[in-house]
Amino acid sequence: MKLNHFTFLCAIVLASCTSKENKTEPKAEQPLIGTWHLVSSKSITKGDTAVTTPSKDEEMVKIFNGTNFAFFTHDLLHGKTAKPVYSSGSGTYTLSGDDYAEHLAYCDARDWENRDFKFKVKFNGDTLVQTGIEKIDSLKIDHIIIETYVKVK
Repeated sequence: MKLNHFTFLCAIVLASCTSKENKTEPKAEQPLIGTWHLVSSKSITKGDTAVTTPSKDEEMVKIFNGTNFAFFTHDLLHGKTAKPVYSSGSGTYTLSGDDYAEHLAYCDARDWENRDFKFKVKFNGDTLVQTGIEKIDSLKIDHIIIETYVKVK
C-alpha cells in the first residue's frame, strides 16, 4: 500500500513539472561565422604600404565559429616549389559591433603565440575588411594591416 502512495505521489510531482519555455528572442546570426577567403592584404609601416599576401601562387582562408578562429595559408603548388609555403594559427576572438579582438594561442610562427590584437571590421555583403595594428616589440613589428576577405559559400 505504501508503494502505491509513493507511486501516486511521484506521478503528481512529475505531472506538475512543466518545461519553462525560452521567451528570449533568437540571436541574429553573427556575420563573422563561416569560412573566408583572403583576397587582399596590405601592411602599412611608417607610412609605406606594401601588398603582403596572397601571392598568385598562394591561398589563405580564415575560419570562424562562435568563439574561435583559425587561419591557413599554403602554396598552390602543393609544396613542389623552391620555397614551399604553409602557415597556420588559431585562437579565440571577441566581436562587439565593429570591434574585433583576437588572442592568437597557436601559430607556426611561435613568437606570435599568446598575443592579443585589436581590429575594426566592416561587412559589406559577402566581403569582410579587417583593419588594425599588429605590434610586437620583441620582434620589431609595428604595422597596420588591412585584410579583405570574401565569404566562401
